[in-house]
Amino acid sequence: MIRFEKVTKIYLPESAVLQDVSFEVKKGEFVSIVGKSGAGKSTLIKMILGLEEPTYGDVFFNGENIHKVSHNELQNIRRKIGAVYQDYKLLPAKTVYENVAYIMEIEGRVNEDIALQVPRVLAAIGLKEKMDNFPEELSGGEQQRLAIARALAGQPEVIIADEPTGNLDPYNSHEVLALLEKINRSGKTVILATHDREIVNKLARRVITIEDGRVVRDEEKGRFII
Repeated sequence: MIRFEKVTKIYLPESAVLQDVSFEVKKGEFVSIVGKSGAGKSTLIKMILGLEEPTYGDVFFNGENIHKVSHNELQNIRRKIGAVYQDYKLLPAKTVYENVAYIMEIEGRVNEDIALQVPRVLAAIGLKEKMDNFPEELSGGEQQRLAIARALAGQPEVIIADEPTGNLDPYNSHEVLALLEKINRSGKTVILATHDREIVNKLARRVITIEDGRVVRDEEKGRFII
């Protein structure tokens, strides 16, 4: 589904963030990408989203080279990927309902469809009773769950979570993890970029470890070893 082939990313002056990175994520997998701060995790995520281009090598999504397609084709690929970030990226002036509906509106969904689907998405992540609240009225864990709901609103094939528990306490971190596992069981591919050792070890799923821009380990039932 997602494939990196000998990808190197160099920022001037001659600073290599990723070096000769190759791996493949198959449909329906749950993969954790781990490494210290500055290891190259965020650059790797940006490449999947088409926000950064490799200096050398290629990145593929469903067989298409992300960095060689037209602008319209790239937009279609991005619609198949839902992204969740550490800082939530919510719209503070919009309610919980409106935050999710906004994503559907951008994609051109009709009002009847939005009115039907938003409550379903919010119910799935446990926020249906708070659809009229604003983000500032939610706890950190609830805000991250809302961010996940926004990512799901476009019915993507892949969820990419970039340090989603970085601002959360252990209880809320485990809630978010449980939600990502539930999403994965529904058939979606999940890619988790994190430096949270406890979460990675609890998952006991595939782990790709990056050190100094290189893949140093790729284990089917891996642990956080750095």
